Amino acid sequence: MSSHAATAPDVQTLDNFIGGRWVKAQTSEFFDVHNPAVGEVIGRTPLSTAADVDAAVQAATKAFPAWRDTPVNTRAQVLYKVKQLMEQHFDEMARIVTTEHGKTLDEARGSVRRGIECIEVAAGAPSLMQGFALEDIAAGIDCHVVRQPLGVAAAIAPFNFPAMVPMWFLPFAIVTGNTFVLKPSEQVPLSQRKMMDFLQKADLPPGVVNLVNGGSEVVNAICDHPGIRAVSFVGSTPVAKHVYQRGTHAGKRVQALGGAKNFVVVMPDADLDRSMGAISESFYGCAGERCLAGSMLVPIGEVHKEARERLVESAKALKVGDGTQPGVTMGPVISAKHRERVLGYIEKGVADGAKLLVDGRQARVPDRPNGYFVGPTVFDEVSPTMAIGHEEIFGPVASICPVKTLDEAIALMKSHPNANATSIFTTSGKAAREFSKHATASMVGVNIGVAAPMAYFPFGGAKDSFFGDLKVHGRDAFEFYTDKKVTISRWF
Repeated sequence: MSSHAATAPDVQTLDNFIGGRWVKAQTSEFFDVHNPAVGEVIGRTPLSTAADVDAAVQAATKAFPAWRDTPVNTRAQVLYKVKQLMEQHFDEMARIVTTEHGKTLDEARGSVRRGIECIEVAAGAPSLMQGFALEDIAAGIDCHVVRQPLGVAAAIAPFNFPAMVPMWFLPFAIVTGNTFVLKPSEQVPLSQRKMMDFLQKADLPPGVVNLVNGGSEVVNAICDHPGIRAVSFVGSTPVAKHVYQRGTHAGKRVQALGGAKNFVVVMPDADLDRSMGAISESFYGCAGERCLAGSMLVPIGEVHKEARERLVESAKALKVGDGTQPGVTMGPVISAKHRERVLGYIEKGVADGAKLLVDGRQARVPDRPNGYFVGPTVFDEVSPTMAIGHEEIFGPVASICPVKTLDEAIALMKSHPNANATSIFTTSGKAAREFSKHATASMVGVNIGVAAPMAYFPFGGAKDSFFGDLKVHGRDAFEFYTDKKVTISRWF
């Protein structure tokens, strides 16, 4: 945080969006938003208070009865308009994501596309929200079930996918008739600001969606507020656990997605010519700042040497730089602080005796001397007892942990507390089946680098990677955002 930012003419101080209007936050504290490729301040996020959250919940509560009574088909039409606006401003949205987050334009476009796909699935609400019925459950008695919205829902979004992750929640929550409060990550508030403009242009009634910027005070206020019925969270495991415990303690429905340590298993029979691109992208895409990023490469038996050499080659071929520049294949990490954290893990890996094959500490981008760059890094002979073999780094650091058998690889996974995603590369159907059956993670890739389900399937991990029972998007979203009301009737 700094005060000098206020004097820069192009630095925008963000507002909250409450009751259909942009309003100033009730705070004097701000967080500086940086362009991570350049290292310059591009915005100031207000660190809003519990009073700001309360104002948003009041606006959402006021908007709820009329929105709930709006026919579901009419609500879906709003989403079609939002989708159209997103398509029209597609490249602009991607550019905003790259500017505030640092991922390459191609990666940003991919994430905006995935956000739009969520809107498309949510627009199917007239079918997906249907209930069920049965006549004559006893003589002259009928029973029917309808799905009804809960009331006010809230989402707490992470920094790593500013345009996509809010769309895991927002369209599903509002199309089912709930009203909504969104808290962007204070580090990347700009693309979500744009999203509010689209919602306004799509004639969404005031108060149906509200946005409150801020940090931990806003998170806790969302967990505690008696007017909020459901909370969705994506972020690190400790905070996911905190949100889950605090939110459920206050009587809310909570889904909290946490951190990961994703194992990528390579069998001796894998087709490396076809697989290596996907494997490398899994580790280094978005500079490794993904909850589905590969972090442990587990080659089995004699494939170790070739897999290692090919990963080293892929890592060295990446061009690190400003994601808006042509030819750049990996951008910076999110912040100076996070850069120090990732570099600290590389130091730990060296100290613990892992073999450093590619050293990302030396990465320099001549035309962006102040950017938060970490080069792609490869360690070999990493054991699960080392910090880099156990803790989530959330950066472009690949750890190779060779084992002798598939059983050993599965045991490695089972011993880790996180279980978000995992992949196997093989040409053996038997090995793939065995792996998929016994994998502890809930998202499994077979010859797929990043096992991210499409928006019509459930997304979420297991063990310490997920707290709750209903996952994100797909049919689970319609379960999460509705209550099933059962009516049993007899007429005389």
